[in-house]
Amino acid sequence: MRTRIAGGTIVTASERFAADLYLDGPRILALGSGLDLGVDHEVDASGCYVLPGGVDPHVHLDFPTLTTVTADDSTSGTAAAALGGTTTIINFALQRRGEPLPAVLERSLALAAGQAVIDYGFHVVVTDLPESRLAELDEIVRAGATSVKMFMAYPGELMIDDGTLLTVMERIGALGGLPMVHAENGTAIDVLIRRALAAGRTSPQWHGKTRPTILEAEAVHRAIVLAELTGAPAYFVHISCDEAAREVADAKHRGLPVFAETCPHYLTLDSSVYRDDDFDVAKYVMTPPLREPRHQAALWGQIRQAGLDVISTDHCPFCLVGQKDAGIGDFSRIPNGVGGVQYRLPLLYDRGVRAGNITLERLVAITATNPAKLFGLYPAKGTLAVGSDADVVVLDPRATTTITAAASPSKVDYSIYEGWTCAGAVRDVYCRGTRVVADGQLRGSAGHGRFVERGPTTPV
Repeated sequence: MRTRIAGGTIVTASERFAADLYLDGPRILALGSGLDLGVDHEVDASGCYVLPGGVDPHVHLDFPTLTTVTADDSTSGTAAAALGGTTTIINFALQRRGEPLPAVLERSLALAAGQAVIDYGFHVVVTDLPESRLAELDEIVRAGATSVKMFMAYPGELMIDDGTLLTVMERIGALGGLPMVHAENGTAIDVLIRRALAAGRTSPQWHGKTRPTILEAEAVHRAIVLAELTGAPAYFVHISCDEAAREVADAKHRGLPVFAETCPHYLTLDSSVYRDDDFDVAKYVMTPPLREPRHQAALWGQIRQAGLDVISTDHCPFCLVGQKDAGIGDFSRIPNGVGGVQYRLPLLYDRGVRAGNITLERLVAITATNPAKLFGLYPAKGTLAVGSDADVVVLDPRATTTITAAASPSKVDYSIYEGWTCAGAVRDVYCRGTRVVADGQLRGSAGHGRFVERGPTTPV
């Protein structure tokens, strides 16, 4: 079926212009005005922005911890993502100790099969990979999982040593893939946590107070040193503070292939939420924690200057009742993570574009084009071009979005943005030519989304 999205303003990472957009089945057929192309269906986008479908490279669906599993599965999480203008997510496949990496990917693919509303890929989380098994990385890259994630935090659960970090970086980089790093000094943080608990400081506010910015920045610096030693690229997830962002920017200025993301919550919320001993503060237990207000201006500045390349959501939702309440009396037992996959675009349009922090073109770059390039999806995804996947968002700048957990298909029982109203609203979303959101209402269903095999990383 051919569709014309007419009368809107096309926005890419480099330009904006008035034109009609033509979709032919799952691909983009043409862009232009006054074209004599027959269509089966027409959508009026007058007064609206027409954007590439978002790519969210950091989402935890069906993701296990030591004690529970994230609240959203592949259906609820991708439904929420679609409503927020995201047409591709990259989820995480977690390695069990000793498990071969190809088996990790196969297990995760089987769990997600037939469940997603939008397209998806997988990063493989490496927790155990001696040098004798490095060839397993070759196998997952051939299977289309061209990125791996490693944790420098959570000792005894997810953390790897520096030797493993170095050897995995080296091998995945040589394969054209991208190593991802959760950078915090987990060993030092573990000491601070034990000291806080021993002193009777057990409430959720102490989660934030035992993970200082200096230990994030130190880990970023250390991982950059290892990446430089190996010649591999490195991608840092959820940068939360000025000090860590400056480590990334400094590496870029030296010509190193180092990339990084931040998240909407670090740009819109701050550490004042860790105000008292009320357990409700557990809603804001995430890692890294929220920082002092001064960091927000620094992060926006790095986004404008390309020190930060991507804004992901790090959607890692746990319900307050039945999951986070496991940490009553011991903040270290609270599952770390928050939801937000549905609200990246409205938040960034309102707090970014409308507030003058970024341009529309930069919004497209950090939410679609850059993640598509870095994670081997471009040019099929992340742009509006002839032959690209017909992944399209119609954003109405005249409408508003009110955030409330009750109205979301996400299964998490609260939102850290509850009651906020954002300028702009996602009106229509197409995933490979299928209209999965129409007039702000979910129309897509589980099974439309497909696993996308990804190629080599492309620098941005």
